[in-house]
Amino acid sequence: MEKQKQLFESGNELAAYAAKQINYHVMGYYPITPSTQIAETLDRMRADGEHDIVLVPAEGEHSAAGVCYGAAAGGARVFNATSANGLLYALEQLPVQSGTRMPMVMNVACRTVSGPLSIKGDHSDVMYTLNAGWVILFATNAQEVYDLNICAIKIAEQLSLPVIVAFDGFFTSHQKQVAYVFEDDETVQRFVGPVPKRADLLDLKAPVTIGSYMNEPDLINNKYQLHLAMERARTVIPAVFDAFEAISGRRPMTVQAYRTEDADVVLAVLGSAYHTARAAVDTLRAQGLSVGVFTLGCLRPFPSEAILSVCGHAKTVVVADRQDSFGARGGNFSLEIRAALQKNKHPVRVISRVFGLGGRDFFEEDAVALFHEAAKPQVAEFDYLGTYAGKEDFTPKPYFAPISEQEASGLVRCEMKEQGLSVKGATVRETLARPKRLAPGHGACPGCGIPVNVNLFLRGIEGNVVLLFQTGCGMVVTTAYPKTAFRVPYVHNLFQNGAATLSGVVKAYQQRRARGELPAGEITFIMVSGDGGMDIGMGAALGTALRGDGLIILEYDNGGYMNTGYQLSYSTPLGAKSATSHLGPHSQGKSFFHKDMPRIMAATGMPYVATAAESEPNDFIKKAAKAQYYAKEHGTAYVKCLSACPLNWGDVPRGERRVIAAAVDSCYFPLYEVEQGITTLSYDPELRNKKIPVGEWLSMMGRTRHLTTEPYRDVLDAIQHEVDKRFERLKALAESPLL
Repeated sequence: MEKQKQLFESGNELAAYAAKQINYHVMGYYPITPSTQIAETLDRMRADGEHDIVLVPAEGEHSAAGVCYGAAAGGARVFNATSANGLLYALEQLPVQSGTRMPMVMNVACRTVSGPLSIKGDHSDVMYTLNAGWVILFATNAQEVYDLNICAIKIAEQLSLPVIVAFDGFFTSHQKQVAYVFEDDETVQRFVGPVPKRADLLDLKAPVTIGSYMNEPDLINNKYQLHLAMERARTVIPAVFDAFEAISGRRPMTVQAYRTEDADVVLAVLGSAYHTARAAVDTLRAQGLSVGVFTLGCLRPFPSEAILSVCGHAKTVVVADRQDSFGARGGNFSLEIRAALQKNKHPVRVISRVFGLGGRDFFEEDAVALFHEAAKPQVAEFDYLGTYAGKEDFTPKPYFAPISEQEASGLVRCEMKEQGLSVKGATVRETLARPKRLAPGHGACPGCGIPVNVNLFLRGIEGNVVLLFQTGCGMVVTTAYPKTAFRVPYVHNLFQNGAATLSGVVKAYQQRRARGELPAGEITFIMVSGDGGMDIGMGAALGTALRGDGLIILEYDNGGYMNTGYQLSYSTPLGAKSATSHLGPHSQGKSFFHKDMPRIMAATGMPYVATAAESEPNDFIKKAAKAQYYAKEHGTAYVKCLSACPLNWGDVPRGERRVIAAAVDSCYFPLYEVEQGITTLSYDPELRNKKIPVGEWLSMMGRTRHLTTEPYRDVLDAIQHEVDKRFERLKALAESPLL
């Protein structure tokens, strides 16, 4: 056995530790709870010089999967981590990776698939991958996460297949336990060995084409070869596990069984619930009941023969699924165990129970109840565990009266004149009578800019409003079921598809009005995005703008993926520290400049683009009114506001308006509008003698204060140069009668 040491770490941290010891070439990733901690931990290690892995922060999980595929095709060792809808967003890429036989390892911290939105752990995500052609290993605790990660890359490269290492979100991903790791990274690297020779895009002496167009009869042979590789995995996986046992003293198992050899009732369960069920087995054995439990360490290839061996004595097998295959009367785990036993003509009764959805805890008494129920002679073949009786006549309580069109109208007036669009009544004082569409009582942090910006923007909007919020802090803190902070119609969809979803609402509105199905009256449709929503959701937003769908996109730019704990986004300042841009001897914070989203949107030719800030509230309200006019008359409008996040910016909540004003005065966040293609500066700090160096603004926040110290002088100079260049370009645009 090789030397090992004890750590007290979570499953996520041990996955990162294993990846560090393997020293992958590339990790493509996008942060999503609860897997984000893996990338965060690796980034911190990289900043300290503990590994050479290149971490690529993609703008979404689909692109992260593409980064991984490209790196694998380039001959690199590749790593990824994701969860839930992030896994589903990348799902299209999974058969590409396996069909071209490109090995890699992806950790899946299993989580509920939305909707409705939930970030808690169950197995509804990983079950979507069963037919993707990936080997799927499943860990029951943090130690197994470490062990399986080290085995996974060796298995992947021997089979030329990608491998998933799955484990329970939060239950395993975040709970710490004592675990053993190899003392020396070289031990792991010797075990894994060098990267085997394979088709390599970067081998210029032997050019290859990867991912050819393929029809019958070749395609069926390709899939047959993938099948043969998966069958070969039935011998490769145990061999790798044997080799790992020789150096660690621990043997990962494709099937783990506890006291099943003479059990009349056997419980099958995946993941961390296995250990809870073991305690229940001991309790019931002490009472004289013949029960046992088993779990799988490998879902693909499915270990049918091993399952048969541990169920050999059982009269009843109760399969507990942490997901449901709706309409099949059992989750995928149940269906496959049932098929395996029937295939071998085992005379056993199989019952299925769905449990633990949305992260609902599984206690010893729950396992005891399952055993007692399964021991009954007559019992339902399929049911849920832990549901409660709802009220058929339940209607969510209306906490606020709806806002009538009359209440919300008559304050702001827009009129197109020869010299341009004129706006009257768009001041804070004149819009005080406007009822708030987003009511008090939400759960935002003190000093959060989201409700401030949303309510300020909505002051300028006349009449009826329908809101769409993408996933993010703004959505989470306002809509905890069964309550809502909205007094107007509201819908949520995920980051990557908000604009397209609201486009669908607009088209439905137009069609239903044309058919006389809706009463007379105008509606303004507004999508609210933030927390990096214009990274992963930029494609849908650009498509909406190019189509010219009549809606407004309001982006609250808080400079990071705040809803997942502040990882860098493409709008995070250069050099800022975040959970995925640490400071250290080998890292100076975020490594690239912030994205200029308003200029990107303006390039679509959309009729109205503007930036706004709470430090100039009258200007903010006026731009909201203009956005409404152009969305109604011409097409998509876009407004971006800088939104404070004191929790992650590292400043004082009561001083946020001053911080926002400094961002404007430093020209880091210039205020302007692009109206029918013509750019106008709304606020020029130079003309008002208010212009300050960008370092003065950066020094006001803990996330960037370090940039004003000597070790980061080059970074600060680069930021100042870029801010000056962008502002000079903006002034040149404003001076031109054509731009």
